[in-house]
Amino acid sequence: MTLTVIATLAVTLALLALLWQQQRTHVSFTKRVFTGLALGVAFGAALQWLAQPGSPALAACLELCEIIGSGYVKLLQMIVIPLIMVSIIAALLKLEGGSSLGKISAATLGVLLFTTMLAAGAGILMANLFGLSAEGLTAGAAEMARGESLVKNLSTVEDLSFSKLVLDFLPANPFLDMTGARKTSTIAVVIFSVLIGLSATGIARKKPELFASFSHFIAVAQAIVMRMVTLVLRLTPYGVFALMTKVVSGSSWADIVNLINFVLASYGAMLLMFAVHLLLVGLAGVNPLRWTKKVIPVLTFAFTSRTSAGSIPMNVATQNKLLGIPDGIANFAASFGATIGQNGCAGIYPAMLAVMIAPTVGVNPMDLHFIVPLIAIITISSFGVAGVGGGATFAALIVLSALDFPVALAGLLISIEPLIDMGRTALNVSGSITAGTVTSRLLGQTDMQVFNSDREINLDEEMA
Repeated sequence: MTLTVIATLAVTLALLALLWQQQRTHVSFTKRVFTGLALGVAFGAALQWLAQPGSPALAACLELCEIIGSGYVKLLQMIVIPLIMVSIIAALLKLEGGSSLGKISAATLGVLLFTTMLAAGAGILMANLFGLSAEGLTAGAAEMARGESLVKNLSTVEDLSFSKLVLDFLPANPFLDMTGARKTSTIAVVIFSVLIGLSATGIARKKPELFASFSHFIAVAQAIVMRMVTLVLRLTPYGVFALMTKVVSGSSWADIVNLINFVLASYGAMLLMFAVHLLLVGLAGVNPLRWTKKVIPVLTFAFTSRTSAGSIPMNVATQNKLLGIPDGIANFAASFGATIGQNGCAGIYPAMLAVMIAPTVGVNPMDLHFIVPLIAIITISSFGVAGVGGGATFAALIVLSALDFPVALAGLLISIEPLIDMGRTALNVSGSITAGTVTSRLLGQTDMQVFNSDREINLDEEMA
């Protein structure tokens, strides 16, 4: 091990120690997350500037960051299924019946699909304003390989029927879905949990002793799972630091400059949609500025981690503990929002790709006869993404194949995919929180005392 490698690892550990010191001195969670973000950006930029690509020092540092960052994401994914199960069952037991279940589901899905429709419009608007087109873009080896991969994956989308999509949501083997083995496992676990909750409330009158025992068991399980969530979320600043260091140090600034118009148009559309989210929560009777302040930490994590599903625990905790949204609604919104109606991956991205590719096949991207069907296809197909997984990639495949557009051209953006995906994921999570906020307000279940308080999630105490 050379002196350079030792020095690089020493700096990495020193920065991690700084975050640990902040935790020991009880610096607020939000400040620690932003400190991790800032340190990751600065350290990643320094590594790219000072270290040679492929050097032992850079490789050793990135390997350590991979262990910390990916390890943190895996721990979050570990607690997603238990969190969904106990929270939804507990919420239904408190409802003592499914009277509100239909309203919660309909309102949540309605908001998600409505915002996805608006996101498609935002993507089309920005793509046309920036004059994006796939004509003239050059394809290197990586882009060509990506295009070939997309063509191969097209069969997965073409075989997707409505009946298959619906049937894939149903948990034929709930224990298999608890392992996250299928692309639709999250929705399947939600359905299974709902059935357990409804079945339990069905015996409340006839067998009150058994119902009381089961309710106590679920309460204990929920307390344990929430404690586990607390322990994992304490690692957020370290995970954000490691993930950001890896992203920034590995970014190709030349590729970003070459496709800068697409980057700017994408983030312009995302900012426009975030403004729409603020408008919706404002119309629901919630202070948009206070709402933004409370959701920034979870959006920061989603931005750095690029995982909507991995953000579910922090998403639920934010909705419940900071926004005053009941457990049941928070879990429905976070779970559905991670798979259905993704504003970034299933809304903006396929819309912008379609507008870019349209001129190459002789279609005017500003023609209403193209725009209206495109928005309809994107909104409907956002359900289909849950059936095949793969987020933005398969969302684009579904939309492009429905339009009979060449899918290989989507591979031209592979060099900036990580940068764009960060913003898309943050917007996905913002959309799910918006759905939870609006649904909770529509049903009159928001605890405004919690929302109006200035408290933050205190990870040094029990969250349950």
